[in-house]
Amino acid sequence: MAWVDRRQQVLAQNIANADTPGYKPRDITPFAAQLQSVLAPARTDPAHLAGTDDSALSIKAALTPEVAMDGNAVSVTDQLAKVATTSDTQSLVENLYTKYMGFFMTALGK
Repeated sequence: MAWVDRRQQVLAQNIANADTPGYKPRDITPFAAQLQSVLAPARTDPAHLAGTDDSALSIKAALTPEVAMDGNAVSVTDQLAKVATTSDTQSLVENLYTKYMGFFMTALGK
């Protein structure tokens, strides 16, 4: 939830600065990349399989943003699409948390 909240703040700053000369849009590290850096699986036995490399899934197409004559590179359309995606992610996380808490309360007998 903290990641979603922080990303919404960054995207809102990008949209707010859509007319600021020389402003470059920012974004934060994807949650999956942050999680992967923390939860790297440990290989406890040399006989265990090494696993697969899913790094290709996190590669984003590096598109050169169009820069306005004043040096501003914010595309409001792109930023609004990111806001919508982040909002969907927030709804998903909230629903999962609500379900988790419901299961937890059931386990406690309440």
